Amino acid sequence: MHIRTAFPYETRREDVRIPLPDGTLLYARVWRPVTEEPVPALLEYLPYRLTDWTAPRDWQRHPWYAGHGYASVRVDVRGHGCSEGLPGDEYDATELADGVAVVNWLAGQAWCTGKVGMFGISWGGFNSLQVAALAPEPLKAIVTVCSTDDRYDNDVHYMGGSVLAVDMHAWAATMLAFVSRPPDPAFVGEKWREMWLERLESVRPFIHTWLAHQTRDAYWKHGSVCENYPAIDAAVLAVGGWHDPYRDTVLRLVEHLPADRVRGLIGPWSHQYPDRGLPPGPAIGFLQETLRWWDHHLKGEETGVMKEPLLRSWISESHPPATVYAELPGRWVGEPAWPSPHITPLSYALQGAPVQVRSPHHTGLDAGRFFPFGNDADLPPDQRAEDAHSASFDFPVPAGSGPLEILGRPRVTLRLRMDVPFGQAIARLCDVAPDGSSTLVTRGVLNLSARHGRDRADAWPLGATEDVSFDLNGIGHAFAPGHRVRLAVSSAYWPWIWPQADSVGFTLDPAGSSLRLPLRERTSDDVIAFADPEQSEPLGVSHPAPLDEPPPERLVVRDVAKGEWRLEVDPRYGGTRVYPDGLEFTEDARETYTIQSDDPLSARTCSQWHLRLHRPELGWDVTVDTRSSITCDAADFFTSDEVVCREGGEVLFHRTWTRQIPREAG
Repeated sequence: MHIRTAFPYETRREDVRIPLPDGTLLYARVWRPVTEEPVPALLEYLPYRLTDWTAPRDWQRHPWYAGHGYASVRVDVRGHGCSEGLPGDEYDATELADGVAVVNWLAGQAWCTGKVGMFGISWGGFNSLQVAALAPEPLKAIVTVCSTDDRYDNDVHYMGGSVLAVDMHAWAATMLAFVSRPPDPAFVGEKWREMWLERLESVRPFIHTWLAHQTRDAYWKHGSVCENYPAIDAAVLAVGGWHDPYRDTVLRLVEHLPADRVRGLIGPWSHQYPDRGLPPGPAIGFLQETLRWWDHHLKGEETGVMKEPLLRSWISESHPPATVYAELPGRWVGEPAWPSPHITPLSYALQGAPVQVRSPHHTGLDAGRFFPFGNDADLPPDQRAEDAHSASFDFPVPAGSGPLEILGRPRVTLRLRMDVPFGQAIARLCDVAPDGSSTLVTRGVLNLSARHGRDRADAWPLGATEDVSFDLNGIGHAFAPGHRVRLAVSSAYWPWIWPQADSVGFTLDPAGSSLRLPLRERTSDDVIAFADPEQSEPLGVSHPAPLDEPPPERLVVRDVAKGEWRLEVDPRYGGTRVYPDGLEFTEDARETYTIQSDDPLSARTCSQWHLRLHRPELGWDVTVDTRSSITCDAADFFTSDEVVCREGGEVLFHRTWTRQIPREAG
């Protein structure tokens, strides 16, 4: 990583409050070049607290953009951080209307040319797309990283029509803790406690809403730009990583947006900006790449960025299974269009007699993290144990041939018979080496009640046989000669997928079942190269050594007598850190997922968070503790959430919510 200290422009930084039409003030941090000439503005708009939580990341990029002639602006969403107002649901209409107002405010400043870009990763990538779909006139271009165009089927809530136990629960619990944090008196002054209490009184756990909408209805269509791609008028640079769950959005955007207004980039990365150097790499000079985008679309300069292939993507080579890779072997390729003329379908017919698929309900414990962040235990380990709980079909790659290279979304067709009304099918694509080790390549899920559409829940006719088809997540991968392509089909995938109440599996008939791969012809690819990663000077946050040995990132515990399996997860978002301005920030979280191998109704999730914000110089010491859980019976989900907030050790706020939510499609 190159740390850049000299830029074309000197920069200045100031914190400002942006007025909204209703009088609410949003807290913003603005980095600007020192110049008398107006410059374009870049906006990153998040609920994650610019004064502490994202500050280290913000310092890596906003001053860098300012040094290259842009006003780079980081804004906290209403009701979060030091912004006024009350928090709402994620990406609600108020948040997006506020985003439009911020874009217009930036365009109207004397130091702005009137042209605005918007960028962000995850939440900020989401609302960049969503605000672009509202088409404020000054918004000319966006860079959306690790985001989705489909809030129902490609987000943290549902997958293939099934409840995502792992992140439906974990992210709702995380946001409950995050939204309960107080404003910082160092920035808002004496009114911090009044703002905090007002905010806490308005808090409602997201999980209530998310579980109440178990099919693709109007709630999920809001904010899903796939409902109306033509609404997006701004130029879109869509960026993802093959180890991020949102990467299919990049493929859909380059397919559905006009080629003169979109480019796609998919690397080997996790849920991170591609310049940060977090595994898996290789990292790229992402800030330089986005500068080409901004200079072209906001300054009218010819940078060659629109002459790049429509889609640039990384093709990983065969590699042994591991939970972390510093860098993956592979190469960059370019596609002139999507779907690409370089890709043709390769179909494998499944072979053999009908097989009963009745996976133990703990199948899936080796799935890895839904959102890999570059930690040591994020990625899936060797899949042999998972393969043993599945119906597996192997297809050899001839030893004398070249690699079998795929790019895109594999698709499976399965002929199933089921004797219960509800169930799930999970398909994993693995790369099996000659030594038998099995590396997960990609996977897909279908809630069988969603086989006719995600907007409905159709029970399976008892004893009937039907063919179902579904896509696996997109991937770029080259299977080495002498390896085997493995399709593994299971009926359970805990804790990613919440099991159906009467899940007893299904019979899979290979006759009529198939695997279709997006085979990429190995061409003389364009030479695709990126600059080395660079950033501006870091903020200077320190991380005190923990007093005790930290718990494992992912720990699997088996109770042999009870037949129970427990997965304990430390999400490791940042831990304890001390900021240069004196803020001491403590963050500790633990997620637990429990299930018995033979009982789908034993599924249970639990999340606990502890946050402490301490400013010794102000005598300010507050804590937030939350606990969230989900259990179920055959008819309902049961949620429990608790928030306890303390000031100086004294309880200032305490509330518990419990809900009973009918299981419809879930």
